[in-house]
Amino acid sequence: MPRASLPESPAGARAADPQAAPRTPGTALRQRLAELRGPDVRPQPLDARALAALAANPGCGRRALLDGAGVPKAALAESLGSPSGFGQSQFAFMRGHAFEARVKSDGGTELLRLTHACLGGGPEPEPGTARVPDLTAAGPEGRAGRTALALREATAAGAWTLLDHPMLALDVAGTPAFLEPDAVVVAPDGTWTVVEIKSFPMIDGAADAAKVGAAARQAAVYVLALERVAAQVAAQDSGQGTSQGASQAGGGAGLVPEVRQRALLVCPKDFSNLPAASPVDIRKQLAVTRRQLSRLTRVEDIAATLPPGTTFDVNRPAAELAAAVDAVPATYAPECLAACELAFHCRDRARAAGELTSLGRSLRADLGTLTTVEEALAAARGAAGDPDDPAVVALRWAGALRAEALGEPWGGSASETSSDGVASTAAVAGGVRCP
Repeated sequence: MPRASLPESPAGARAADPQAAPRTPGTALRQRLAELRGPDVRPQPLDARALAALAANPGCGRRALLDGAGVPKAALAESLGSPSGFGQSQFAFMRGHAFEARVKSDGGTELLRLTHACLGGGPEPEPGTARVPDLTAAGPEGRAGRTALALREATAAGAWTLLDHPMLALDVAGTPAFLEPDAVVVAPDGTWTVVEIKSFPMIDGAADAAKVGAAARQAAVYVLALERVAAQVAAQDSGQGTSQGASQAGGGAGLVPEVRQRALLVCPKDFSNLPAASPVDIRKQLAVTRRQLSRLTRVEDIAATLPPGTTFDVNRPAAELAAAVDAVPATYAPECLAACELAFHCRDRARAAGELTSLGRSLRADLGTLTTVEEALAAARGAAGDPDDPAVVALRWAGALRAEALGEPWGGSASETSSDGVASTAAVAGGVRCP
């Protein structure tokens, strides 16, 4: 919002008054996002699931803006009259916690054994010798600082170390988002590995591809946050040099931390409660997440396109909220039903507008320049569409084949219709009948 101009003051008076300092871009962005969220609404903190969902649908400006502003989307969906069924069942939640506790029991002996078997990292860990530092601290900022210190100490020690539920900070849209992975393992060779513990089974060494993909996207967010910590640790070590105390600490002194771009996925083996592990390559997910986060830092560009006075305050009337939400472009896909609280609202809007994305991303990609169901049906009837467009040609083929099979007239030109009004696929195919 524009600031009121102040009367001119004597030279040097403005510089002497710290209150008169101009707002930084980060401060202006935070104020704008707070206005969009509503004055009495607490911001919804970003977590790894939300950031992974953003990476899975990078073209959705609606989710990028709402998540960047910290709008509670579940409450927003309730106010819009489209409550979401998104979430995890209580049974799955309890099963996941029980399995995680089993994996981390005995000081993480089994987890470290699986890490060494899948990824290496040094000599095989001996039971009872691993380090498990205490990460308790006051507030998320304190826990994040304690985690960074523990990672630095573990790297310098050159020993197997398990960090149970560390706290990581990642800058998102100018504000820190605090993330809590299941575990991070530091190996004697200085490598850091993100561990994702899930309750879905790994049968014959393979798990559900969709669930593995979601876990990989979530792990990529943690790796990005870990890379930030690793850069800080390396900068501190290079600035201070190798101290005398570090030289006497053991063989791990002087190691440069390296964050693995392969996460360790731990799931129940077959239909038992025994843990099984598999490394997951997350380089692709890392690239996508980096690109999406770079877009999130420019959410002010999306906010600038909104009408003046737009707010997503969940306490406002439903009609006003619906107009505000619809003012932000969205990219709905059926996959949103499993990842976004506003999926039902966006699905209703996409269906009402006849958007092809409501039928799936793959279909939308196959139909090229056609964007709505009505355009696709018109092309299939031969009533519209560029005849040189491969998608239009394919739709005309399909429409003519259907009409010929049912003995119905087809909406193509006279040269593409037989004397009795039935579609001729040979005419549509340029004289070559479909086999």
